[in-house]
Amino acid sequence: MGRLFVVNLEGKVYSCKHCKINLALVDDIVSKSFQSRHGKAYLFSKVVNVSAGEKEDRMMMTGLHTVVDIFCIGCGSIVGWKYEFAHEKGQKYKEGKSVLERFKVSGPDGSHYWVSHETHVGGSDADV
Repeated sequence: MGRLFVVNLEGKVYSCKHCKINLALVDDIVSKSFQSRHGKAYLFSKVVNVSAGEKEDRMMMTGLHTVVDIFCIGCGSIVGWKYEFAHEKGQKYKEGKSVLERFKVSGPDGSHYWVSHETHVGGSDADV
């Protein structure tokens, strides 16, 4: 398999809730107004310590996007997705950025986000 190289971040970090490996810095948050199937999700300009799955087209609330699921390299848990291509002009700002689902990561203070069973309406990017 090979040696696993882990990037350790300094500052306020989001980490995998299962194995605690660093995933992203608070300073790299682009938007906190995203939604996933499990609730809140944040868009980041940069994430580390993840591997990517296969590219696939997904119809989301904001239109068709080509995405890859992203997995924690420490434990293999799916932690979100990365936008490879946005098919609509108004969504191009997402390309190359990653979404971490709050349900799947620990916050900078070690807090966990619990799934809300309420229906979310609005600017979601959950699959339709």
